[in-house]
Amino acid sequence: QLQLVESGGGLVQPGGSLRLSCSASGFRLDSYAIGWFRQAPGKEREGVSRISNWGARTDYADSVKGRFTISRDNAKNTVYLQMNSLQPEDTGVYYCARARLGQITLRAAGYDYWGQGTQVTVSS
Repeated sequence: QLQLVESGGGLVQPGGSLRLSCSASGFRLDSYAIGWFRQAPGKEREGVSRISNWGARTDYADSVKGRFTISRDNAKNTVYLQMNSLQPEDTGVYYCARARLGQITLRAAGYDYWGQGTQVTVSS
């Protein structure tokens, strides 16, 4: 059964850091790019970052460039999102998703399987 499970969310003060993990099972992780998305209350889901299947290419939304770093360890079937200098506007539910083959995009339509999400709250 194909699964993506996020973890690592929580409450953090502005300027703090969190590392999210996305654990994959049921498919060969090294065959797929993986993306991270977030959704704040009342807002549309936003693509945050994407990493190619072996990590040679990474992409970031302008809003997180220089603060977030995506990485992966295919041997551990896990993709990470290191988030530094967090701000209140980073608050939301963070999802990882598997990219459709051949898709190079941060648009949600380019992804076919999604995790259940992990809550990130940035507040003092």
